[in-house]
Amino acid sequence: MVDNELQRVGLSAAIGLLIGIERGWQERTARDGTRVAGIRTYTLISLLGGICGFIAGSPLAIALCFLGFALPYGLLEWRRAQRLESVSATNLVAGLLTFILGVYAVAGNMMVAAATTVVITAVLAARRNLHLFLQKLTWVELRGALGLLVMTVVLLPILPDRTVDPWNTLNPHQIWLMTVMVGGSCYAGYAAIRIGGQHKGLLFGGIMGGLATSTTVTWTFARMSRHTPALMLDVLAAILGAWVTSLLRMTALGVVVAPALLAPLAPPIAAASLLLLVCAALAYRFAGRSKPHPLKLSDPFELGLMLRFCALLVVIMVVAKLLASVQGGLFALGGVSGLLDVDPITLSMARLSGNGVTVQLAAKTILIAAASNGLAKAVLGHVFGGWRLGLMLWGAALAAFSAGALAFSAFG
Repeated sequence: MVDNELQRVGLSAAIGLLIGIERGWQERTARDGTRVAGIRTYTLISLLGGICGFIAGSPLAIALCFLGFALPYGLLEWRRAQRLESVSATNLVAGLLTFILGVYAVAGNMMVAAATTVVITAVLAARRNLHLFLQKLTWVELRGALGLLVMTVVLLPILPDRTVDPWNTLNPHQIWLMTVMVGGSCYAGYAAIRIGGQHKGLLFGGIMGGLATSTTVTWTFARMSRHTPALMLDVLAAILGAWVTSLLRMTALGVVVAPALLAPLAPPIAAASLLLLVCAALAYRFAGRSKPHPLKLSDPFELGLMLRFCALLVVIMVVAKLLASVQGGLFALGGVSGLLDVDPITLSMARLSGNGVTVQLAAKTILIAAASNGLAKAVLGHVFGGWRLGLMLWGAALAAFSAGALAFSAFG
């Protein structure tokens, strides 16, 4: 019991010390006597909170202790602000938080107190970067971020996570989740270009977007090629990078659930990924040699586009369900499912592998879904990016399909 109390007191002191170091560093050039609190004071504030947490017997007593600290401390900060003609409340809030965290370190969860302290210190230390970020942030970008937050935090949790149609196909939660992923991919690509430039930013955005949904990356990035034809090779490299990431993610997903799938999946996936990687590297290199052409960044949050995607998604899901039920068979199901997404069929086959479905049959179904998904993405690239980009994507998809088929025949 004593050891636990000593640990809590030590954490209380560490909280004040960490925040005090950051505050002291920020005000290291200030004249002596102009600071209300420094390293020692913040440490003492946190220890004071810890002691109050020990001796106070009820939440009301803790509230009175906090009030007894906050009033004189707030007065000192107010006088300091008047003398320096400052309207910043950061030091005041930091001091109050230090006291509260000191209390919580001894009266609450130590891990939560420590983690919260680290987050607060990081936010305080990032003052300059945050201010520069706000100066560069445009209203369109802020509006887009808020729109995504509303879609994700407000609307997504209230949608039912079950099918609501007679065909047992349409799950509003999953449909809206994929729509949110479309918006997130659009915004991530926009941010990558703003941060890394259109050459490196597009490639980075494509690779990272492939971790979530390479299908969305394909058609959202393809639109950039239609709007700015000079960026076609940059867009091609980004899309192919997303395809490679998607293939590797799909394989990892299946192998984690069913390790036996590694042997039949590794050769064809490696062959297809290597070919796509070479194509992406060539496109990226030739794009870097061409004369830079500025890309006009538009709205990162195109609500109308996302709603059209949502409607198209519903239609495809219904059609896929009907086709699967008419044709039957795992191969047909894999081909139809792959038109939309490879993850559901990959997980299904991985779970069934060795439990009613042979490993080879499960692997073939997954590969058929991957091939179907690649061809579907080539079609999307053609529709949204124009015939020139479409031809290059078609060529890459067919070449990857051929390489994978040959590798499966040789090693499968």
